[in-house]
Amino acid sequence: MHLNTLIDWSEKDVRETVENSIKIKHNPEKYRHAASGLSLALLFQKTSTRTRCAGEVGFVQLGGHAHYLDWRTTNFGLADLSDEIRVLSDYVDVILGRFLLHVDVCKASTAATVPMINGCCDRYHPTQALGDLMTIQEQLGKLEGVKVCFIGVHNNVCNSLIAASHKIGLKVTVIAPEINPAAVDKELWSDAEQSGSYIPINTETMDSKGTLQEIIAENDVVYTDTWIDMEFFTDPDFAEEKERRMNLMMPFQLNSALLNGLDCKIMHCLPAHRGYEIAGELLDDPRSVIFQQSENRLHSMKAILLKLLDRLSIFGVKTPLL
Repeated sequence: MHLNTLIDWSEKDVRETVENSIKIKHNPEKYRHAASGLSLALLFQKTSTRTRCAGEVGFVQLGGHAHYLDWRTTNFGLADLSDEIRVLSDYVDVILGRFLLHVDVCKASTAATVPMINGCCDRYHPTQALGDLMTIQEQLGKLEGVKVCFIGVHNNVCNSLIAASHKIGLKVTVIAPEINPAAVDKELWSDAEQSGSYIPINTETMDSKGTLQEIIAENDVVYTDTWIDMEFFTDPDFAEEKERRMNLMMPFQLNSALLNGLDCKIMHCLPAHRGYEIAGELLDDPRSVIFQQSENRLHSMKAILLKLLDRLSIFGVKTPLL
C-alpha cells in the first residue's frame, strides 16, 4: 500500500489515520519501539522543513532509522528513476519521496517494492491534508460537516483538502483567482463538487455570493497557502511572474481587517510569507491554529508510517492503535 494521493485511500483509511494520529500524540511512549529494526529513506528533490522533520524525527521517535537523501547528491538525477527506486527498496522498509512532478511519484511507487509516501509534488500533498484533518478534529471535535474556506492559489494543498473532504464529509469552499496548471484535476473536482464537498467560487462573479468577509463568516476554518511555490519565491527568473501574481492576489490576503469580528480558525500549511498571503499578526492571533497544525505533521506522519508498514500488530490489537 502506498500514499500517492488521498484519492486512492478509503474513508476508513483516512478516518483511522486521523484517530491514530491523535492517539500517538497523547501516548508517544507507547509507540517508542513500534518501528524498531526498520529503516526509512527520505528522497527529496524539493526543499522542506515540516515534511522532512516529520518523517525523519518521527521515524526515529518510533525506534527506526531514518536516512535523508538529497536528490542532487545521489544518482537519481543520472539514472533511470525506476531502477534506482528498485535498488533503494532493497535497502529500506519505506520511502518518503518529495518530488517536483506527480508523474514521477506514480512512476516511483510503481517500481517500489516497499511502501511509498508522497511527501509533496506539484499536484497533491496528502501528508499535509492528513495533518490538517487531525488539527480540525482536535480543534472542533469533528470532521463531518465542518466548513473550510480555502483562499489563494488553487494548488497541491488545495487539491488534497478537496480529496480529504470528499472522503469524510468536510465542505471545502475554494476562492482561487489563480490555478496552478499542474494542480488541474478535473475528475477530482467534478466528483467532489457533485458530492457537495467542494464548492468552487468564481472570483469574477463572487459578488453574487456576498463579500469575501461574508463568505468566510459562513465557515468554521479559513485556510491559505503561499501564492508562489517555494522553489520559485526567490528565483530571479520568476520575478516578473511573481509580481504579476502578487498584484492579482493581494485583494485576497488574510488580514486583521478582513477577519475582524469573525469566529473562525485560521490555518496555513507554512512556510508563510508574512505580508503576502497572510498578514504577520494573524499567525499569532488567538484564532490561529497554524503552529498546532505544524506540530501535528509529526504525529500524523507517525500514524501514516505505522499504517503503511503494518507495524501495529506488535501491539496485539486487531484495530490499529485502538
